[in-house]
Amino acid sequence: MTTPPFPIRKECPPGACDCKRELLLDDPQADLRVLRLTKEEEKRLLERIEAIASYVELMRVSARLQEQLGVAVRIQPGPHEVRTVRGFQIELGNRPGLCRKTRQAVPAAIRKCLDRHPDIAFAILNAHDLFAEQ
Repeated sequence: MTTPPFPIRKECPPGACDCKRELLLDDPQADLRVLRLTKEEEKRLLERIEAIASYVELMRVSARLQEQLGVAVRIQPGPHEVRTVRGFQIELGNRPGLCRKTRQAVPAAIRKCLDRHPDIAFAILNAHDLFAEQ
């Protein structure tokens, strides 16, 4: 097991997570960027996401997550009607090293942001051609 030259997230208690952190650390060729998301950094990220005020800003944060951590965020309308923000499918790409709690906390923060700024929700719907002008 190698230790990267940067601070990494502490391991979760046994049985509490399915992140496969050990497999990631054991592989010398693995992409360890996702381990940079320590609990303190995760708190800052969640605060940042909740403070987002525009669709462009949401897309920028999503792109930064992909760039810096290698984590893809997918936000799209659900297969049924979208009456509330619960109708959106918000998922983080499942990759080794990404904690289960993080995979739940980031979509929850995005939903809070959408609750506060319905215009972002409408922009997401528009980006998926639900409100496109014909």
